[in-house]
Amino acid sequence: MNLSVKDAAQLLSVSHKSIYRWIKQGTLPAYKISGCYRFSRAELLEWATSRRGGELVNVSLAPEPELLPLPSIGVALESGGVFYRIEGRTREEVLADAVAHLRLSENVDRGALLELLRAREELASTAIGHGIAIPHPRNPSLLNAQRAKVTLCFLNQPVDFFSFDGQPVKNLLLVIAPDLRSHLHLISRLGFVLQDLEFRQTLANEENREKIFAALAKAEGRLKA
Repeated sequence: MNLSVKDAAQLLSVSHKSIYRWIKQGTLPAYKISGCYRFSRAELLEWATSRRGGELVNVSLAPEPELLPLPSIGVALESGGVFYRIEGRTREEVLADAVAHLRLSENVDRGALLELLRAREELASTAIGHGIAIPHPRNPSLLNAQRAKVTLCFLNQPVDFFSFDGQPVKNLLLVIAPDLRSHLHLISRLGFVLQDLEFRQTLANEENREKIFAALAKAEGRLKA
């Protein structure tokens, strides 16, 4: 809870009066500590996401480019990359190390991304079973990402992601997209290719990049078929 009213107003691009009004209405997540209001950055970003189309017109970024071609998982993975031996003993620690490795443009705030990923995990685990999780922000447009990326991370040791099947997570597939359309597209395609036993086995064995991309191409080929 390290943001002041001034910080919150700047983050949401509104006046101080708007912040106080929303607090009074009971709609803005705020905490009164020693007589002063304090805010969590992650909670404010989540709240702003839920208010798209409402008063927070400045939080809603440019309209999503509906006609941009949707990327394949292979192309997005080429852009995002594959990283081995990501460190951490907890979900929060491995997310922090993974974000530190991501190939991001300078206009993407890594700190904000990490907070959004953590906030998403608090809502519900992104672990999908078989030792795999797909961390992603709820609303990709808040990041100002320029390209769709999927980043594969192999963890140095299995970590509890509170998966429904009880298995600790060893593989992360982080999804970063410039708009909601490509975000949903990538998550949907990942859901399909991760049903492919050969591709999942390639991840479980921590194979080299050449074998990973070959197995992925086969899995995506079956999707096209």
